[in-house]
Amino acid sequence: MMRQYELVERVQKYKPEANEALLNKAYVYAMQKHGQQKRASGDPYISHPLEVAAILTDMHLDESTIAVALLHDTIEDTTATRAEIDELFGEDIGRLVEGLTKLKRLDLVTKKAKQAENLRKLLLAISDDVRVLLVKLADRLHNMRTLEHMSQEKRARISEETMDIYAPLAGRMGMQDMRDELEDLSFRYMNPEAYETVTKRLAELSARNEGLIAKIEDELQDLLVANGLIDAVVKGRQKKPYSVFRKMQSKSLSFEQLSDVYGFRIVVGDIPSCYRALGIVHTRWRVVPGRFKDYISTPKQNDYRSIHTTIVGPSRQRIELQIRTRRMHEIAEYGIAAHALYKDGEGGDGELLSKESNAYSWLRHTIEALAEGDNPEEFLEHTKLELFQDQVFCFTPKGKLIALPRGATPIDFAYAVHTNIGDTTVGAKINGRIMPLVTRLNNGDEVEIIRSGVQVPPAAWEEIVVTGKARAAIRRATRMAIRKQYAGLGHRILERTFERAGKVFSRDVLKPALHRLGQKDVEDAIASVGRGELSSLDVLRAVFPDYKDERVTVKPADEGWFNMRSASGMIFKIPDRRKEGAEEEEAGPDPLPIRGLSGNMEVHFAPSGAVPGDRIIGIMEKDKGITIYPIQAPALQHFDDQPERWIDVRWDLDEANKSRFMARLVINALNEPGTLATVAQAVARLDINIRSLDMGRVATDFSEMTIDVEVWDLRQLNQLLIQLKELDCISTVKRVYD
Repeated sequence: MMRQYELVERVQKYKPEANEALLNKAYVYAMQKHGQQKRASGDPYISHPLEVAAILTDMHLDESTIAVALLHDTIEDTTATRAEIDELFGEDIGRLVEGLTKLKRLDLVTKKAKQAENLRKLLLAISDDVRVLLVKLADRLHNMRTLEHMSQEKRARISEETMDIYAPLAGRMGMQDMRDELEDLSFRYMNPEAYETVTKRLAELSARNEGLIAKIEDELQDLLVANGLIDAVVKGRQKKPYSVFRKMQSKSLSFEQLSDVYGFRIVVGDIPSCYRALGIVHTRWRVVPGRFKDYISTPKQNDYRSIHTTIVGPSRQRIELQIRTRRMHEIAEYGIAAHALYKDGEGGDGELLSKESNAYSWLRHTIEALAEGDNPEEFLEHTKLELFQDQVFCFTPKGKLIALPRGATPIDFAYAVHTNIGDTTVGAKINGRIMPLVTRLNNGDEVEIIRSGVQVPPAAWEEIVVTGKARAAIRRATRMAIRKQYAGLGHRILERTFERAGKVFSRDVLKPALHRLGQKDVEDAIASVGRGELSSLDVLRAVFPDYKDERVTVKPADEGWFNMRSASGMIFKIPDRRKEGAEEEEAGPDPLPIRGLSGNMEVHFAPSGAVPGDRIIGIMEKDKGITIYPIQAPALQHFDDQPERWIDVRWDLDEANKSRFMARLVINALNEPGTLATVAQAVARLDINIRSLDMGRVATDFSEMTIDVEVWDLRQLNQLLIQLKELDCISTVKRVYD
């Protein structure tokens, strides 16, 4: 266990002017508060905050963050209070300790909504002060290092949580070494058999190639020094088990097929030396095609900068090379922990970071997604997508760099530029050529978005895009489009209901009644009527509380009319469309006009269909709008006791854009070769389409066909029925209704 003076010495090595008194006070206070507490391993509890502090000293963090690490469990697990810590250590440290206390019991792998809400808390706390993340990650790293003392169930749960959230988050913040260790430790407990197998194979490879890494290091070092890069440092390593396993899984390779198990870093003094080193190496050894990436000219979103290349190097060994400056190396190792904000302006080789670094920018945009009102599950999906994806870099026509997840499409690109651009996208040019919107973008592509002011993003786009921002925006636009449709339908229904009652409907008359209807705004109330969630008569009574239902007495001899009684007993009349002989008298409000409305989500047809020429009636259904039934449909009997759901409707066909409509037929036919072909030919001769067909044998000699056909109108359907009945192979044919 680290002693008090050892902690102070560790900090003073990289920050000689550190506040020694603060570190001593925090050490003693944590020691006193945790007292005789023990961990699951049996070690004194104080060993945990001390190890967390030690991890942070390796990152060269300031003394305030080290003090927070020492105190991070005191409020949660001891008698310490926020007020006491504020008084002894200041409000800044007290705020950070309390923030970590609130995150102490996050359970990120329980129910999805809870998982999402806890992730919100974590990211909000991080956005307030990034030191919360640094301490939280160090805390998680030490817990993972000592996980063998927990039960098997807890090991699996904590490892899954670490692999899902904390390791990717560390990587996204540029802390690659911490990410690698967290993934390796999680892999060990999540898939112990695979971990043991890969570890064993790597050990065998290391034993077989003993001294190979040192040999390659020496050869690379000698080559660079001989060419004038005397300050270059070369360091080699064997890849870690999880990195190897992930590559085997993603590339479907066996261990023997892996050719780049070794990686080497070349660290030089400045950026020009990086490109000199690259030229020296490429001149000496053969380059593997397609394995070169320049993250110096186009840094990753987590501020990572390096040149990556793969060569067939010394001993004909295929090796990966990373070439970077010392400052780049520090950022690559520690990410935002190398942030100048917490180093009092210390800047290495002059490449100072600011709070507007790319890592911070990503975090800020993620927090902005919280404010857009997405539900927790959508936010969780958005964040996980952003955490896990590798990236490609594309450009706008004006040269602006846009970083996207690998596999992104022009639609993702458009939404990354601006939500409004994504919503109005109709096409894209990639490198000057018009390409499909499903095209996967590659590094360096220049993308120009083609827009239209009347475009609404199709819901199917959600299956094409890969970014959380695009998916959330498409869902939002789809919801708004559906809401607009239902609001239009609701408005028409309310107009007719108010007109029947002798009242005039307008949006303004609804405003005073919103609280009685339990709605937030007028559009929500109108859309609720369109969705069938709110009765139009309830809206009428909410707007006019003193309105008394008028009773209408209808004479029995009043042919052609149908009496409708509301749930409250109100009687009103509409043209009786359930009787084939009903007259088309116009009295009162016009019926709602109905077209085919293909793709319209507010109106749809019963399963057995309806065709122009049928007498039709509409039934309001919750979240479906209106379902159109032929007046003969037996299903209408189920709604006899719910007259408030009946909507009087009429056909309103657009002759310029004719549509086909579906009807269902049941045919009894001889069970002999050629019968189906004969029926199909009869259908085709009348320019009728068969949508679906189902056959079953009802007797030895007869089969029953159920055919859904698409016709222009009732006249064409009747022609089909007549012709089918005249066929010798047909016994009976009839139209059926739901």
